[in-house]
Amino acid sequence: MRLDKFLANMGVGTRSEVKQLLKKNQVQVNGKNEKQSKAQIDPQSDEITVNGNLIEYVDKVYIMLNKPAGYISATEDDEQPTIVSLIKDFQHLKIFPVGRLDKDTEGLILLTNDGQFNHDIMSPNKHVTKIYRVEAKHFISDDDIEKFAEGIELSDGKTKPARLERTENEKIVSVSIQEGRYHQVKRMFHAIDNEVLNLKRVQIGKLKLDSNLSKGSYRELTEEELELVKQ
Repeated sequence: MRLDKFLANMGVGTRSEVKQLLKKNQVQVNGKNEKQSKAQIDPQSDEITVNGNLIEYVDKVYIMLNKPAGYISATEDDEQPTIVSLIKDFQHLKIFPVGRLDKDTEGLILLTNDGQFNHDIMSPNKHVTKIYRVEAKHFISDDDIEKFAEGIELSDGKTKPARLERTENEKIVSVSIQEGRYHQVKRMFHAIDNEVLNLKRVQIGKLKLDSNLSKGSYRELTEEELELVKQ
């Protein structure tokens, strides 16, 4: 990989800013000053420093965010704040949301720069379950549970079977789906003459939202969690 591309990709600066660093002998490769922007380096084995600070190579990144309400699931928007704006230290890697949560929906959402990972999680053919905590306007009946299990008829077709489970609070329920249609959970509740008052995603696959993450906080996934999310 070209040295200037490596430094730009790792967020050190633009290509022109990197060239200035090189000209001023501020970049070292394996302890030696390097001035050539087109110098070839191995990001996996060579040690690259800028003013003595080690620049670590990051290829793919996988981030768990506890999404707060009020942010849209997009990389950029001229009018509304995006969840990507909450991720301060990985934006140079061109991260994007894995799927989406509505603006007023909270909870677990993943961000990555790995397109294949995004496909593996979001493709309906992969059958990755998403679990939501729902505060409903009305009590959930046995008939409602049965309707979800059979699939709900929506304007864009019948949903796949979903699991609707009561909790210790009669207005709080758990909903498990394997699709990601637009406003799907809200539309399903509306179809059974109920309404969603508050919606929070708590699990993707077997990956649960880290209870230690406050709203708006994030962290990288561990290798073990990467496997859980695909199950």
